[in-house]
Amino acid sequence: MKYGQELQQNIFAPWRLSYISYDVLKQELKSRQLDHGWTDKDEYDFSNLLDNELTKVYDFINAKLSEIDARILYCERTIQTLQKNPSMASDANYSIMDEALTEILFDVNDLSRFTRVNFTAIQKILKKHDKWTNLNLKQEFVRKLREKPLDKQRFDVAIIYISALHDICRNRGKQSPGNSASGGDQNAFERATAKYWIHPDNITEVKAIIMLHLPVLIFNKDKKWEPSDSAISSTYFDNPNFDLYTGRLQRDEEAEAIRFRWYGPMNTQNVFIERKTHHASWLNGASVKDRFRLKENQVNNFMTGLYTANQIGHDNRKAGADESTIENIRFIGEGVQKSFKERRLEPMIRAFYNRTAFQLPDNQRVRISLDTDLTFIREDHLDGVSRRQPTYNWRRNDVGIDFPFQYVKDSDILRFPYAVLETKLQTHLGQEPPSWLTSLVESHLVHEVPRFSKYLHGACHFYREKLPLLPWWLAELNVDIRKPRTEGIGLTRSRSFKPLIDGKYRRAMIEEKERAHQQAVVQGEHISARSSSTGTAVNEAASSSSVEDSYKKSNQPEYTTVELPPLPPSKVEKNYTTSTPEKTKHMSSLPPQIQKFFNKGNGQHRISQDETELGVPVTGEEFDTNKRQKVKVRVEPKVFFANERTFISWLQFCALLLTVALNLLNFGDNVSRAVGGIFIGLSAAIAVYALYRFEKRAWMINRRVDGRYDDIWGPAVLCLLLVIALIKTKNNEIIIIFQFTCKKDEI
Repeated sequence: MKYGQELQQNIFAPWRLSYISYDVLKQELKSRQLDHGWTDKDEYDFSNLLDNELTKVYDFINAKLSEIDARILYCERTIQTLQKNPSMASDANYSIMDEALTEILFDVNDLSRFTRVNFTAIQKILKKHDKWTNLNLKQEFVRKLREKPLDKQRFDVAIIYISALHDICRNRGKQSPGNSASGGDQNAFERATAKYWIHPDNITEVKAIIMLHLPVLIFNKDKKWEPSDSAISSTYFDNPNFDLYTGRLQRDEEAEAIRFRWYGPMNTQNVFIERKTHHASWLNGASVKDRFRLKENQVNNFMTGLYTANQIGHDNRKAGADESTIENIRFIGEGVQKSFKERRLEPMIRAFYNRTAFQLPDNQRVRISLDTDLTFIREDHLDGVSRRQPTYNWRRNDVGIDFPFQYVKDSDILRFPYAVLETKLQTHLGQEPPSWLTSLVESHLVHEVPRFSKYLHGACHFYREKLPLLPWWLAELNVDIRKPRTEGIGLTRSRSFKPLIDGKYRRAMIEEKERAHQQAVVQGEHISARSSSTGTAVNEAASSSSVEDSYKKSNQPEYTTVELPPLPPSKVEKNYTTSTPEKTKHMSSLPPQIQKFFNKGNGQHRISQDETELGVPVTGEEFDTNKRQKVKVRVEPKVFFANERTFISWLQFCALLLTVALNLLNFGDNVSRAVGGIFIGLSAAIAVYALYRFEKRAWMINRRVDGRYDDIWGPAVLCLLLVIALIKTKNNEIIIIFQFTCKKDEI
């Protein structure tokens, strides 16, 4: 499809006149080229015309952003009024503000699409100009694009504020309970993790959908949120033999990944020493990520061993840390320093990204993170280039957090084309994902990439010639991960431009939720009465396997040799259903309220998918462990081979038919030659049809299209044509014999 047609399909009708006039620019460029050679005056006129279009788009974006900021401010003041006046703080008023915020969120999403579409249109027209005129206007236009940037970073601030206000409406005027920093403890729970790529066209929409269910997690609510607060930088360590890379890729027992991470700008004082261990022996084969914090001026001494783990423990004891924490820090520090000494680790790659985390502050059952602007930067000296000053430093000081890092050499940087979505669900108590999350990850908005690793991807890009094994997902980068839009999924608008969430009006969803809730209350009374005599039998009936067990069941490696990239690994780890008899015993020791929650999840209390309201906190009632989860099944290599074998079988039949036809043409009489001609035509038609079916099936398999893979009409039509050909041949033979007999009688 030409981009002009694609642009017309993506235009939001109320804003049609504010889009870049792509067809006008293209026609202007083409007509001047055909009329006469491109002159300096043509270049000046075209540049002014393009500059005017950029100004039009930029001014429209600023005007809409100002309007959105004013509407957010109005909602904020109205919500504050409701909080200060209990007589006005009714559910109806908070619902009205919730709908107003949802409408603003839709406008932010539409404006994000508008910005993305116009930026792409400018890039396309600049590319056409440079190709047709042999000039380099694209490079000269970079300055103007920097003065009038068409980026989506400004929308993140609006989303953060909408999320905070939306959370207040969700809790009917109260702040979310619990500590907002509770998400910082990343080692507290066993989690099932799934990773996805998101195309830049869909990033804002995915953020908006998640925000309607989970608030944006802000760790420090005492300060005003700034874009730099979302920046995360990590320096990954390895040795020249890439032992850590190979161990993580092959998922060896106790394979390690070591990184030093800091949040926010470069001058932050806190640096986290992190270690990931696959199947740690000290945890009976469980995988773990552990970390502790150092001051930035202590990192180099820790890396060289001058600042030992015992000294770190001593300093933490002075600071008032408890003995268990001190012992954990000492254990982690000794292990990291041992790896540095024995494996001779050194800084290799820096990974930078802006992270938006979604989680209820007092509830870690569901945690979602969305990483944008993912960038990999070299930190090593393997090629003789001194990138770190001084050379023994643990990171480069000439690189900050100012994405897209235009000052870094192209050979030292890789800008990842997609955002990375990661879902983490607690699995130690048998949790299942909520229905809205299942709907999102199965939609056209995301592309699943199991076991994607930032470090493995960056390392295989910069040091590919030194690595015998490469990750499987490299082949996915050559495929357009965008999919046809799924009806009734995501944020859309009706014909009257009213907001639709998953194809439904907001008001209709609320009413449907209320009806379902009333039915659930009635059913819950009957169920509770019936289950009172069973005691804790339901608890004892719940059982499933742990996440590590599901990992062990997946025996397919996630790597391949350079010569033959494999297909994606098994997606067993995405199946979130987990529990074991041991965990069931653990549940029986929990407080009655928590046992009651999990009893509901085991079948005593069912909630329909439509009952889960957008904008309502995630509760235990959204998890239905009896409801069978739809899991995407990876495509086995044998599926492609089966398609190929079918194609070859058709070609074998064509070859046989062609052989018969050629024999009839070369050695037969007039009748045989006629039959041979018919068979040649049939053979050609069958070969073309077989190729069409082969390509169509391959396309469906690659895109996981749900549909019929069997051929209904092909074999039937083939048999019919063959029967017609034989009948026609027999009739001709009978006619010829009859004519020959008549002539013989006349003689």
